[in-house]
Amino acid sequence: MPTSVRPEARNKWTQKSIEYANEKSYLDDLYAVYPVVHDNIRKINEQVMYKVENYFNHRDDINLIQSLLKLDLFPVKDSYVPYLRKSPNAIKKNPEIVKRICGDLYEMSYQELYKRCTEPKEANRQMGPMFRNWLRNGELSSYVKTESEFIRNSDDAILDGSDSSMMEFARRKFGYRRNKGLDFIARFNNRYVIGEAKFISDFGGHQNDQFVDAMETVKSELSDTSVLKIGIIDGVPYIVNKGKLFLELIKTEHNIMSALLLKEFLESL
Repeated sequence: MPTSVRPEARNKWTQKSIEYANEKSYLDDLYAVYPVVHDNIRKINEQVMYKVENYFNHRDDINLIQSLLKLDLFPVKDSYVPYLRKSPNAIKKNPEIVKRICGDLYEMSYQELYKRCTEPKEANRQMGPMFRNWLRNGELSSYVKTESEFIRNSDDAILDGSDSSMMEFARRKFGYRRNKGLDFIARFNNRYVIGEAKFISDFGGHQNDQFVDAMETVKSELSDTSVLKIGIIDGVPYIVNKGKLFLELIKTEHNIMSALLLKEFLESL
């Protein structure tokens, strides 16, 4: 879909976000919100790895599998590993599966196996706290208040708390019914705003589910109909294309916007 015939989004904040993402230094600016930092290595139990090395060298399939399943990260991706992790008794009952998995392990050196077990967590799984950290330390930090401060008066404010505590606050105050935590609650010009923040790093699978999750929040019903619901979405959905995420963005009338436009949105209320 050429940018020269880029369709207009129905919601002006979504349109502003699309324009920002396609015409400005979007990723450079977004890094202030989601600073991707990889740990050098994943923390690992060295006592377990000492046993793993011994079982690996002696080709002790059963004990090797049992020991590796004690770690957070299994060194090979295999659809049967989660079952063995959740049902340890299945290891001895299914020797052919164990033999096959161990065959994949023995094809690598122990050094390679160790390296795979200590790979850092995927960056997109560390995104959760980053948005709230940005609120506390970025351009909106002066508005961030604890719950006791937030309810003390009607000043412009952003509620500071965990996703579960904000969910409970929204249930009490606004009749929020989703069994899903929130990332954002604010009050500006006596208008309350709730929302979820998502960084969608790629198309498909889990990332699409994250997009759907944010959309479900803005579509959800509240007993207090004066509350504004927003989806604070960033990442690939703003890339102009014929894909599902972009097409859903431009057709929705709900307030979907980049975190980079949040301050402007709030101060416009």
